[in-house]
Amino acid sequence: MNRRNIAALLALALWTSGCAALLVGTGAGVYSYIEGELRRAYPADLAPALEAVRQALDGLKIRIESTDADGVTTLLKAKRSDGTPVTVKVSRLSPGVVEIGVRSGFVGLWDRRFSELIHATISQRLL
Repeated sequence: MNRRNIAALLALALWTSGCAALLVGTGAGVYSYIEGELRRAYPADLAPALEAVRQALDGLKIRIESTDADGVTTLLKAKRSDGTPVTVKVSRLSPGVVEIGVRSGFVGLWDRRFSELIHATISQRLL
């Protein structure tokens, strides 16, 4: 991707989100990083996506403490072994497409790298 395309994507992200946003392109897909939450859309239904999230968190030794679901969005609150909070939000965007948002760390001290690790682990199980 050339610089002009990247600049256009960043401008579009800022315009559509109404807040500071960053799009990160990787070989695995495009992420948006908004206010500490790393989001990515996956081609999957809600149930398999939730199972992939649970397996990923279990594999990374992250303990799920609570789950709140309304049929469209599921919010999982968890903690790493060192007590650092992790929040994963799985939302159905359309049939066969979900968005997964991962936030790791404390307010103002988000751990983007660990959120990327969680997404990579989810992706291995889902794609």
